[in-house]
Amino acid sequence: MMPKKENVIVEKTELFADRIVNMYKYLLNKKERNEAILKQVVRSGTSIGANAAEGQYAQTKADFLTKMSIALKEANETKFWLNRLYKGGFLSTKEYKSIITDNEEILNILVKITGTTKENLRK
Repeated sequence: MMPKKENVIVEKTELFADRIVNMYKYLLNKKERNEAILKQVVRSGTSIGANAAEGQYAQTKADFLTKMSIALKEANETKFWLNRLYKGGFLSTKEYKSIITDNEEILNILVKITGTTKENLRK
């Protein structure tokens, strides 16, 4: 079976996962770090893309909605952990604004995807 054509959410979440992993490596090498939060943010931040990718091969529209809903929850959790890193002084304002902007964009796209999918399932 040929893979489906790439779509915006899959591309954005893959790039975001790469950014999260790079941020993790960068912050892990700093003298002051919070490894518990770093492990949480890398888990949730990479899970967004994993669920979006799984959604590409969903068996039904309901299965697709489930994967996208999980991705949305993971994106929201990632926002929580990024805020903890920023408020804890582990990310500079510039670093935070850059990555949280990407996170917010992904959140907005996933809200639209899940909303539209729910509407389509009601029809």
